[in-house]
Amino acid sequence: MAIKTKALLVLLVATCMQYFANGEQQVPCFFIFGDSLSDNGNNNNLQTQAKSNYNPYGIDFPNGPTGRFSNGRVTVDFLAELLGFKEPVPPYANTSGSDILKGVNYASGAAGILLESGKRLGDNIHLEKQLRNHRVIYSRIVRKLGGSRKAKEYLNKCLYYVNIGSNDYINNFFLPDLYTSSRIFTLEQYTNRLIRRLSENIKELHESGARKVVLVGLGALGCIPRFTSRNGSCVDEFNEAAFLFSNKLNSEVNTLNNKFTDSSFIFINSSSALDLEKFGFTVADTPCCRTREDGQCVRNETPCPNRNEYVFYDEFHITEAVHRLIAIGSYDQIKPLVQHSTNPPLQ
Repeated sequence: MAIKTKALLVLLVATCMQYFANGEQQVPCFFIFGDSLSDNGNNNNLQTQAKSNYNPYGIDFPNGPTGRFSNGRVTVDFLAELLGFKEPVPPYANTSGSDILKGVNYASGAAGILLESGKRLGDNIHLEKQLRNHRVIYSRIVRKLGGSRKAKEYLNKCLYYVNIGSNDYINNFFLPDLYTSSRIFTLEQYTNRLIRRLSENIKELHESGARKVVLVGLGALGCIPRFTSRNGSCVDEFNEAAFLFSNKLNSEVNTLNNKFTDSSFIFINSSSALDLEKFGFTVADTPCCRTREDGQCVRNETPCPNRNEYVFYDEFHITEAVHRLIAIGSYDQIKPLVQHSTNPPLQ
């Protein structure tokens, strides 16, 4: 078993090395909207349980804990590297100076498309507020570049990445004791509501210059350890919700492409097609760290040593190794979107 695991780890490293090579920056800036799968520090100073700026989060990150809900880097960090960025895209909470010309990460742990999603854990920056934060950054870019026309010309070449929606189910719809959503709407009605709201937000991004937009579907929500630990099986109704959301989002992407012919919208759902066993992931139903009642890692506990074999770091969030593979799968689909955006970034 040890020999087989070592061979699979070599395969994983070899697969990654062919992608992660130094190259020119393919887009001038990269803007990120989402939840804890993308958050890299925006929740650190919020009054919320949904924060991860403590050990053992970040145990494999060069700077230690940063607010990433993983043992190391997350998908958008790897995507930034694949796109030629020398540094990770900074969180909105820490942006300053000319950093904004390279992009901003607005993602927030526990955030949803709807304002109320995830609020049981405390404060978060829901998608509409992330858009408000982007309007602040847009205004600063307009001032820096000398007008809205120049700003939009610059932003037209940038990449926008939106990965959000899971908390609208696991921290809203499927908590009937805390939220009324499932008593007011059927699953399909609720999902339609989410897609409509998300589409409105994307149209606002278009108005401020977004022309290259990636929209990410949901993975198998019912197969995360928080839920499989109950009886060892995936929860079908959670997976059905994720599948429904992803299908409707895919259709909405087609609608957006037909409506905004000056833009390109891409739907991706790389996590749903990963052959994790091929790369040596042997533990898919147990977290790598010891978890507290809310499913996050217990502070300062020592996590599992064989983290490259685990799919999940805590009861909700995947390990750095899985994030890396998702980034590679995503980048393969994003390449057509960015291949013509080779103009060098402004200094």
